Amino acid sequence: MSTDLSFVEYVAETARLGSRLTYKKLFGEYALYLDEKVVAFVCDNSVYIKPSQAVTTLAPDLPQGPPYPGAKDYPIADELLDDPDALRRLILDTAEQMPPPKAKKPPKARRGAAG
Repeated sequence: MSTDLSFVEYVAETARLGSRLTYKKLFGEYALYLDEKVVAFVCDNSVYIKPSQAVTTLAPDLPQGPPYPGAKDYPIADELLDDPDALRRLILDTAEQMPPPKAKKPPKARRGAAG
């Protein structure tokens, strides 16, 4: 089952982080980015927060489960959708603990026949 775009939009709206929180479709599901850092996945209409010390500190009792077959368990933050302040704080703190995004490589020049 794939995630409904309307659910992803609801999660983003609930977190109240404005344009800082973006999402991209990945393999039929979605990744959430805060300031270009992956902080969560939205799979099967559930929110899977990236494991970090932020979860251990702010939401240690979240249930765990794999976001997709073969994945390790991630904290499932669905219950925080009823507490926007807690969801926002968890996303912000998780982003602080994630490494910066890798720089994109410039496209290689194409080899072709010179005219």
